[in-house]
Amino acid sequence: MARDDRAVQLRKGVLELAILALLEKQERYGGEIVDELGGRPGLEASAGTVYPLLTRLRTSGLVDTAWRESPVGPPRKYYTLTPAGHGAMADLAFSWRELNIAVTDLLEGAEK
Repeated sequence: MARDDRAVQLRKGVLELAILALLEKQERYGGEIVDELGGRPGLEASAGTVYPLLTRLRTSGLVDTAWRESPVGPPRKYYTLTPAGHGAMADLAFSWRELNIAVTDLLEGAEK
């Protein structure tokens, strides 16, 4: 597997957490989520990746949706976390922090 392919796979593994983290702070519409992720190096994701993930999160009961009028075009679908989504966000954030510490420790050990 090429280096770029490995990086893509790694990013895909954290996109769910990144999206939940964005929605934890405030509701957002899909394009806004794509733009927010695009502004963070390493988390760039296309609409073709983000929208199916949002659908899966909604189907899983972690996200609710609501259509709202837009001041600059057609209505937009806004995404918000459900109570289960807030719980999943907290669980994933805890797991991420634990994993991050462990991997960072391994990487620093490997550099010595």
